[in-house]
Amino acid sequence: MKLLLDAAFVIDHMRGMPAAIERYRALFEAGDEPLVNEIVVCEVRAGTRDAELPILHAFLEPVEFIQPGPDAALKAGAWRELARRGGHHLSLADALIAAAADAADAAVLTRNERHFGLTPVPVETY
Repeated sequence: MKLLLDAAFVIDHMRGMPAAIERYRALFEAGDEPLVNEIVVCEVRAGTRDAELPILHAFLEPVEFIQPGPDAALKAGAWRELARRGGHHLSLADALIAAAADAADAAVLTRNERHFGLTPVPVETY
């Protein structure tokens, strides 16, 4: 299974959250394919101290980096519009992460079910 790792998951893993550490290990044992995009990496980097950068780089090394393109961006914008019309807020970052997962036929791995639930993309939790 392809899983686009949300920033919350990466941060939880870097902070030593047992559930995130176990899920990351299990991901490789199951032969799942971990993915990230520029939005995830940017969000994580914004909260990472310089001294923690080697940890972030080591985490990202076995993970595939994807950039889905303009069709995914258009889809993300449409999902934001639908959410807004329904009285909900879907952030730009979450919409783009979900659209990248959709383009890669992946689920989003996150603990943020509420926001990603505003999209049709499958969500896996830990």
